[in-house]
Amino acid sequence: MAKLLGILLVLVLTIPSVGLITVATLLSPAVASCSVSSLLVGPIPESLTARTRDGHAITLHRPQLAHAATLITVGAQTVGVGRPGVLIALMAALTESTLRMLSNTTAYPESASYPNDGDGSDHDSLGLFQMRPEAGWGSVGELMGASYQAQAFYGGPTGPNAGSPRGLLDVAGWQSLDPGVAAQSVEVSAYPDRYQSYQPVAEAILNALTSSPPRSSGNGDVRVPETTRIVFPLPAGTYTDTSSFGWRTDPFTGKQKFHEGSDLAAAGGTPILAVADGVVTFAGPRGGYGNLIIIEHTVDGERVASYYAHMWDAGIHVAAGSTVTAGQHIGDVGSSGRSSGTHLHLEIHPGGPSHPPVNAIEWLAEHEAAGLEGGALVPADCIATAS
Repeated sequence: MAKLLGILLVLVLTIPSVGLITVATLLSPAVASCSVSSLLVGPIPESLTARTRDGHAITLHRPQLAHAATLITVGAQTVGVGRPGVLIALMAALTESTLRMLSNTTAYPESASYPNDGDGSDHDSLGLFQMRPEAGWGSVGELMGASYQAQAFYGGPTGPNAGSPRGLLDVAGWQSLDPGVAAQSVEVSAYPDRYQSYQPVAEAILNALTSSPPRSSGNGDVRVPETTRIVFPLPAGTYTDTSSFGWRTDPFTGKQKFHEGSDLAAAGGTPILAVADGVVTFAGPRGGYGNLIIIEHTVDGERVASYYAHMWDAGIHVAAGSTVTAGQHIGDVGSSGRSSGTHLHLEIHPGGPSHPPVNAIEWLAEHEAAGLEGGALVPADCIATAS
């Protein structure tokens, strides 16, 4: 050990910056405490009560905490954000909307057609961070998505606005600012002193929602907590269900072929939602699926895998290893791989990826998925975009 310390001392004296990093890395394992692994989202509670800095109690319910989980997950996937940046984002969203996805029917009547938690009325502001389309933050459809708003708030090289308006990563020296001041640097509010009050609440959310990385069960499988709910993977009113699971005429060959998924025809860019809490085990291109996301869940004690296929290259918003919550925006409808038009190809595999799929729509109905629309199904041969 003495010899090792001597070598490290030489490195410090000869190459100070490299030496300091080396010493910190070798002698302080806790240096990685703010890594992505510390931002993995665990089970989402039904509610959480915390107090603001000035002593007011605030109770957040599961939809608000699910939005918080999205902010945490996007922050974990964005280089340079880390836990401090996620804390600032939570403070900003708590202040602006109490972590609610707010429409604004006065300024944008169409905003009510997107999933929302209520209607706001602050000028032409929308969503969790009350971002304004007129200020260049994005379109109404984009700003009514929690993942997009998170990406816009964090900004930086991978942000959607190229620094204008600027996100957190575009603020020089944001790490050295008071978190409330950093939040104001992005929000540019007329009331800049409000954000600091929500710091204790944001810290309580982070402590409640984040956990250690999912552990292996010993046989290579990832342990996934029991899901808290089941939801339909597309917003109501955005899709046409082709009921295409089973034998059908292949749209490419004209021959009879068994189709293992359920096709939901929808416009390109329609948000795709995770059907249950789980862990992403694959995200990327895979043969005829085109761009594919696979999420593994635990439902009624059983391992279940859900497949979401045919997104465009920019349509995947999660990465392998990420934890997601039911209803979280994980991708956008596209048309890649063996596809003849924009739609979501959904598969449900009870037992896991190595087991055969079942009719996804029937499975969702059996599990009383939130957002599942009723009514007659449209025959597969009536929808040209399904494949």
